[in-house]
Amino acid sequence: MSFFDLSGQAAMVTGAATGIGQAVARRLALAGATVAVTDIDTEGAIAAAAAIAAEANGRAFAVSLDVADPEAVRRAYQAVVERTGKLEIVVNNAGIGGKAAPLWEQTIEDWHRAIAVNMDSVFNLCRAAIVQMRERRYGRIVNIASIAGKEGNPNMTAYSATKAAVIGFTKSLAKEVATEGICVNAVAPAVVRTRILEQLTQAQIDYMCEKIPMRRTGTPEEIAAVVHFLASPDCSFVTGQCYDASGGRATY
Repeated sequence: MSFFDLSGQAAMVTGAATGIGQAVARRLALAGATVAVTDIDTEGAIAAAAAIAAEANGRAFAVSLDVADPEAVRRAYQAVVERTGKLEIVVNNAGIGGKAAPLWEQTIEDWHRAIAVNMDSVFNLCRAAIVQMRERRYGRIVNIASIAGKEGNPNMTAYSATKAAVIGFTKSLAKEVATEGICVNAVAPAVVRTRILEQLTQAQIDYMCEKIPMRRTGTPEEIAAVVHFLASPDCSFVTGQCYDASGGRATY
């Protein structure tokens, strides 16, 4: 028996040119899924998809996508479905850390940008995908939140608020479709060594690492392992949950 097998399924992963998104896309493809590697960095998405396809018997392709643009999300979703014929798995991973500064140094533009990329994008893609999932009475949605959405990180008010919203959204949507074969869950990583850290100060990174009992950052592959289960048919009685991947930081 092969556990967490995704053979014959189709997946769409946002922000998949690098970091957690790329690790998730690779893991799902190696498990048998055909994966749409989407990112605003078109060249990065193409390169990532090519590398994954070389490992996974061609089961990856690139789609350019700015998740902050609702119309672009709709078009990208339709393009993926037209190519694959269906879409069982959606992983909302794209996000930004935003400006690292206290609230009084933030602008309304900083706030709105974080909402558009981190929160509105999840709403738009889930709304697009849920229609077909309900028709097929099967689907797996995994939203990448953050431990900051539970605890709040200083100098990251917009990021923390939007990730808290992702957790609440996940729990709400999961209850709406709980009897329709669709499981909706979130993953809340602590600090993971990805390019998003380039947007933060070293002091912020140190602050987050000091709160992790394992005293280290996570890896994208470790987050992808959790996503893999939540994206699989084996995740059949788990929905509306927020799985912490925090090295022991989370206490609730």
